[in-house]
Amino acid sequence: MEETMKKGSVLDLLLNGDLPDVRKKLPEKRMRIDRLSELAGHDVIFTLRGIPYQTIRKVQKKTDAIAVNMVLEGCVEPNFHDKRLLSPEKNIATPIDAITAMLTPGEIDELSVEIQMLDGYIVRTLSEVKNA
Repeated sequence: MEETMKKGSVLDLLLNGDLPDVRKKLPEKRMRIDRLSELAGHDVIFTLRGIPYQTIRKVQKKTDAIAVNMVLEGCVEPNFHDKRLLSPEKNIATPIDAITAMLTPGEIDELSVEIQMLDGYIVRTLSEVKNA
């Protein structure tokens, strides 16, 4: 009986209509890039956004550069699709070139992980114990 109630209540929740459409309202977070902040002398903050399902699937098919493609699609600010970041004289011909020229491999991987967390692919299973 309780199992039926749970199933019914979950269905009721899904049918309620109050749930946000995750295709339209993607989670966001802002991340400070420490190395760039130190070089610039002020905070350099990237705004990340979760990636829609279909775009995730396209990125996952690009097995040679998943992390950098996650950053390309999930970084809202700066927008690496902006053509002003391209600089043929510096060998920056594509948005991927811009990312790999400006960020270290570790920064790219860490940003990719943060974006995946926004999309629900990675969930923290440990939490820091303070004042222990």
